[in-house]
Amino acid sequence: MIAAATAASRGLPTVLLEKNEKLGKKIYITGKGRCNLTNYCDPEEVINNTPGNGSFLYSAIYSFNHNSIMDILNSMGVPTKVERGNRVFPVSDKSSDVIRALEKYMNKYGVEIRLNTKVSSITAKDKRIVGIYTAEGEFMEASSVIVATGGMSYPSTGSTGDGYRWAEALGHTIIPAKPSLVPMETREAWVRDVQGLSLRNVRVTAMSGNDGKLGEEFGEMMFTHFGVSGPVILTLSRYVVEHMGSGVRLIIDLKPALDIISLDRRILRDFEVYANKQLKNALNDLLPQKLIPVVIKLSEISPEKPVNQITRDERQKLANAFKGLVLNIKSLRPIKEAVITAGGVCTKEIEPSTMESRIVDGLFFAGEIIDVDALTGGFNLQIAFSTGYLAGLHCR
Repeated sequence: MIAAATAASRGLPTVLLEKNEKLGKKIYITGKGRCNLTNYCDPEEVINNTPGNGSFLYSAIYSFNHNSIMDILNSMGVPTKVERGNRVFPVSDKSSDVIRALEKYMNKYGVEIRLNTKVSSITAKDKRIVGIYTAEGEFMEASSVIVATGGMSYPSTGSTGDGYRWAEALGHTIIPAKPSLVPMETREAWVRDVQGLSLRNVRVTAMSGNDGKLGEEFGEMMFTHFGVSGPVILTLSRYVVEHMGSGVRLIIDLKPALDIISLDRRILRDFEVYANKQLKNALNDLLPQKLIPVVIKLSEISPEKPVNQITRDERQKLANAFKGLVLNIKSLRPIKEAVITAGGVCTKEIEPSTMESRIVDGLFFAGEIIDVDALTGGFNLQIAFSTGYLAGLHCR
């Protein structure tokens, strides 16, 4: 949508072809339907939060930043607000308002929008774009084509890998698609007993048997019937995806604000309060109810043991369980459940200052189809807007 509006604003006759029955299906589900549309930070921070080829984005992010998209939305009647972590949302908390604003922005410049129109192939002659064929067999002549079809995550929104096939057919290298920002499945069966439990203010470290520490995040996570999810887990999955063959485990620190000595003092204080109770009934002030049996089992202390009989060594084991709850990762969830796709059209084959193919003249790429992916927080949508802007600015 940004690519089309930008191209049309330059006086170019522009057609947006959308295979879905409506625009912006992916936007509908971002930010849990509220649309975390960008991050209010400087370009360097966007790049630092883009572990997948962030340096490719310098021209795009510096050409069209968070202020650029916020100004467009404001001018179209959708004011924005900045929340925790510099995440930007529409004031209305409705992703549908963002989509309507972008549609209005395209209409302002006369973009022709064709819904329910599936493209079957892109045609080039002598390494130069000549047009596209629709699934109905219609040929549409064009001197430039911008491919903005997304990756392979959430295929129900239309991201089914079409763009990869077209790019590959035209000579581009496709870096294999992998899930990024995705929940993880664990080997431990006990997670099913605590499914639905959310933890706040925990520190989770991802470790690999061969490569050591992969990443560390502080914040919220959630247990599910298959393993773990939530913001911290999704972010760590980006670092885990390349190491799944080498034995990945997560270490959860349930009390990151306390070092082991301070935690021991806190446990001892609680034990004094609940001196005549059994261990299983003495941890309510320290742990969520569902997690108490898990931590006790990992500490290898009998849950029936009175706390006034627990030894210093046993207390140490309990503190270690608080500070190091281990989960062994069996697998990542499927790519269709991922927030974003890692992989795509090789960045070496795209000119970063224009988003034009270095292989076929007049072929441009924008958004998730490119082998660029960022962490959560509005960065991935900003990348889509910025690369779309450059493509729209340089097509002809």
